Amino acid sequence: MTELRPGRTCPVGYRYGAQALAAPAALRVDTLWVAGGLYGNVFALERLLELYRCEPGRKALVFNGDFHWFDVDAADFLRVNRSVLEHCAMRGNVETELANPAEGAGCGCGYPEWVGDADVARSNRIIERLRETALGVRGAAAALAALPMHLVAQVGGERVGVVHGDAESLAGWGFSQEVLAHADGAQAARDACARAGVRVFASSHSCLPVLQRLDADLAIVNNGAAGMPNFAGTRFGLATRISLRPGSGALYRVQVAGLSVEAVALEYDAVAWERSFLAQWPPGSDAHRSYYRRIAHGPRYAAAQALRVAQEVT
Repeated sequence: MTELRPGRTCPVGYRYGAQALAAPAALRVDTLWVAGGLYGNVFALERLLELYRCEPGRKALVFNGDFHWFDVDAADFLRVNRSVLEHCAMRGNVETELANPAEGAGCGCGYPEWVGDADVARSNRIIERLRETALGVRGAAAALAALPMHLVAQVGGERVGVVHGDAESLAGWGFSQEVLAHADGAQAARDACARAGVRVFASSHSCLPVLQRLDADLAIVNNGAAGMPNFAGTRFGLATRISLRPGSGALYRVQVAGLSVEAVALEYDAVAWERSFLAQWPPGSDAHRSYYRRIAHGPRYAAAQALRVAQEVT
């Protein structure tokens, strides 16, 4: 019998396999925005929606999971939930464990061994506290449980797979910057694209961004976090934009089979967000110990590490 390791064990119900994405496209657009890891940041949500409203033409915005996390304040939770569900949404491990907790899953993050046990334990306690908030919001659990784990969008004539984790499971780390840095990880990503029949996979989950062109016709894009800084010394989140036409606000991009795949900075009100975070997670709390340094100063990671085998923005 497999040992249950809360926060590290990947529940069977999280698994779907790349072939599940070989289904017909659910969306047909010219421009697709994807935002994962909002983490309850209402200020990042406001900025994302502002940018999206300015996007012309046939478009869609997909929230690909973990839009809840720090929002233990009931008003913030409700605001995030309502706004996200007005668009196309998928559940991440956070929403899945709020809606229908799996035995032994903890936070459902499926953390790899390079993440320390103390961080895993704190995440397990964060989901327990957030679950108390979710239980107080009428209808939230049912709405979150009904969300899909993956979808395919057709952008122009090309198929884009949207997942929370990777091509195999909701909490998979195969599209993390750590795994894609190795030849076998990149090859596994190519194989997943072939089995799903997609040009691009868009994900988040692993919390650090990467935009990696696997060859001239395939790419993986992970926006890291929409609701937290992604690079050292910065205080903005990131969203993914995939379009037939280049956007004017790309931080970095690659061209893949006629698609412009871009990382877009979400310059939210960082001072207001820090104040809100501290009100919900004061010094000494689990989220403060795990995330405050990143919220205030960014992670030890640079944009040059995120962009791989790509052309410069022009």
